[in-house]
Amino acid sequence: MQFIDLVTIEIESGAGGNGCLSFRRARNEPRGGPDGGNGGTGGSVIAECVEGLNTLVDFRFKQHFKAPRGHNGEGLNRTGADGVDVVLPVPVGTEILDANNEEVLFDLINLGDRAILASGGRGGRGNASYKSSTNRAPRQVGVGETGVARKLRLRLKLLADVGLIGQPNAGKSTFLSVVSHARPKIANYPFTTLTPHLGVVTIDAKELVYADLPGLISGAHEGIGLGHRFLSHAERCKVILHLVDATENDVCDSYALIRNELNAYGRGISDKFEIICLTKIDSIDDISRERKLRELVDLCGNQVFPISSVSGEGIEAVLRAIKEKIIIGEKDKKIITEQSFDPLTR
Repeated sequence: MQFIDLVTIEIESGAGGNGCLSFRRARNEPRGGPDGGNGGTGGSVIAECVEGLNTLVDFRFKQHFKAPRGHNGEGLNRTGADGVDVVLPVPVGTEILDANNEEVLFDLINLGDRAILASGGRGGRGNASYKSSTNRAPRQVGVGETGVARKLRLRLKLLADVGLIGQPNAGKSTFLSVVSHARPKIANYPFTTLTPHLGVVTIDAKELVYADLPGLISGAHEGIGLGHRFLSHAERCKVILHLVDATENDVCDSYALIRNELNAYGRGISDKFEIICLTKIDSIDDISRERKLRELVDLCGNQVFPISSVSGEGIEAVLRAIKEKIIIGEKDKKIITEQSFDPLTR
């Protein structure tokens, strides 16, 4: 299935039904009172997070959605039927923005989350509702409200525990294919991965979702190489796994380039837990390996894991380090939540 993470749609809710002008007529009651019913409410357009979706590809084939109008009221005080709501199924992690000003209107991050994108128009009042002590036979009726038309943008941000980042051909896809059952495209040339891939990794009975994100290049934070769309998928990740290719002449420059892009993009990505790996260590000699490892450690001031997805060296160690970071983050989040709870405001 094709991965689509950004689409533009046009929606319109249904108009309300009109009120009815009617008077009761019977054999023994030729001048009965008003009995016109109200119009029904128009259908709304609603977005709902559903299970089993991880792309917005369905919206590529249909971009216009219109809910039906409410039915008109009828005599005998019968209210018109409401218009049926139009429900748009979207993947978990979908943001809904106003297409005109890019304002985020809704952020659906949990299964079952629903958002009313456009409410249906209210139905008009029938003449029975206008009856009063001074107006016993009103001939006034209400017209149903018109529907709401909007142009929206749907943007999918993947929900993953770990985001794999690095320059093109840094070994991200190979790593994911080794540690999970995911099968991203792998080849010995840059930009093999053009769309994100998800894989479930199990370590010490704990399952984590890893996202293989397309390679970043200089200027990614400005949208070069579709950088904005790639970086946005890392916003929700708990841990960033930064892969640096050991076969690069200057591993420090490679690391610094990606960090600069993360810092420039902002939105909290640069503040996330980061675990650094020197990949493809099986492709260089021991002397070069130690030198590049030392240079990278001196630059970032953190531990660097030397790994090889081909031989499996260092893979288990880095997976356990990631798991520990995730657990620490979950504990910190729980502590903050408990401290912010005030029973007096409950």
